Amino acid sequence: MPCVIVDCAIYRDGRRTEGPADFSDALDEARADGHSFLWIGLHEPTEKEFELVTSEFGLHPLAVEDALKAHQRPKLEVYDDSLFVVLKPVVYDDAADTVTTGELMLFLGDSFVVTVRHGEGAPLAEVRRRLEEDPEVLRHGPSAVVYAVSDAVVDHYIEVAAELQVDLEELEAEVFAPVGGDTRNTASRIYSFKRQVMEFRRASWPLTDPMARLSGAGVPFVPEPARPFFRDVGDHLTRANESVDGLDRLLTDILSAHLAQMGVQQNDDMRKISAWAAMAAVPTMIAGVYGMNFDHMPELRQPWGYPAAVLLMAGLVFWLHRYFKGRGWL
Repeated sequence: MPCVIVDCAIYRDGRRTEGPADFSDALDEARADGHSFLWIGLHEPTEKEFELVTSEFGLHPLAVEDALKAHQRPKLEVYDDSLFVVLKPVVYDDAADTVTTGELMLFLGDSFVVTVRHGEGAPLAEVRRRLEEDPEVLRHGPSAVVYAVSDAVVDHYIEVAAELQVDLEELEAEVFAPVGGDTRNTASRIYSFKRQVMEFRRASWPLTDPMARLSGAGVPFVPEPARPFFRDVGDHLTRANESVDGLDRLLTDILSAHLAQMGVQQNDDMRKISAWAAMAAVPTMIAGVYGMNFDHMPELRQPWGYPAAVLLMAGLVFWLHRYFKGRGWL
């Protein structure tokens, strides 16, 4: 177990104290005090490593299975002796233009909170440090940990949305630039960007219902004074979701505009090809007529017949060029 335990401490009246090494003894001590709780942080435990935590804290087997397997949607599950909350932190790599998500599970019960982290991007270390610097918040018990972690995850959603907005503006400027670049690469970037936004949406949108439930009545282990804090997190989450929606709509508009531009460019190319084909067809037609080798043809034996035919072809081609140029085809 030591390899997966990131941190373990008892918090009395909002202040950290070191408790017994045994989970059961530490939990008994926290419950006996009445104003304390035990906070254990784990990182990607295996089933065998998690068995001790499961037995000591009486965690529900379904929640334990979800915590071990990961790949869960954000959700809130209420069991007899605990709450199970799933969050999906988001990380945006600006250099690679990719959005990645981790998973963060929280078990909340009588005088204890257990956090299980999968992947990167979970702000647990920073959250624990901030909470330990603010004993007034920690005095609210395990629900304060759930609030602080949720708030940190959602606030990072807003930061990632702002970073995506900046990159999207750059992509928009590229699409609408007067001189286009590699249109195939632009289309690929738009589709890739849309996939990243969809990954972001899968992390943020399902969290709306759990935050609404935590801010309302009827959820055990969440006292009434803690509910306004979860409402605040819900407000921030709404802002993040609106930003994601805006990004998705703008991407759709940019993609439609890019495809329309490609269609216009193809039409321009086709008009140029048609204009040049028309100019090539006129002398070809005249030369073809005089190349049929009939004995009786007008001006066939006239000395000025050849230069006249050449001048006629050149004149028609010049007129067609001026005509197509004036129409914007060339």
